[in-house]
Amino acid sequence: MSQTVKPIPEGYHSLTASIVVNDAARAIDFYKRAFNAVEMGRFSSPDGKVAHAELKFGDSKLMLSDEFSFGPTRSPATLGGTTTTFYIYTEDVDSLFDQAVKAGATVKFPLKDQFWGDRTGHLTDPFGHVWALAMHKEDVSPEEMQRRGAIEMARMAQQAKGA
Repeated sequence: MSQTVKPIPEGYHSLTASIVVNDAARAIDFYKRAFNAVEMGRFSSPDGKVAHAELKFGDSKLMLSDEFSFGPTRSPATLGGTTTTFYIYTEDVDSLFDQAVKAGATVKFPLKDQFWGDRTGHLTDPFGHVWALAMHKEDVSPEEMQRRGAIEMARMAQQAKGA
């Protein structure tokens, strides 16, 4: 019996992030409490670490695992930071932001209406990953975004000089 296998599995997008953390079981619990993530599955190694887990955030999936000494990637805790920000759109950014802080996230940048039309704030989770929570509030033309962006960048540069 022949079966056609889809190159991109059902329920996945072309790009799916996969992160490494220290204490993945605790991270999974945090993401459920902070961002209403739903655990889709988990595979554990013989020593009990999470070798692979999948969480669903709205219509998107995130893969994650514990850090393994023989693995190709390291956690933000091991590296001393991260180069990635996860951007979550939600219908009520203020409530989700407060929920994440109550769950243990640290505010990196408070919520603010941004020049590109989103209300956005940045948080760092207890595992070192950065999350931008956002709600789209205004459609801004490319020309207006450029104008507003130039003003905001000049303001930030001036603020950095005074700091």
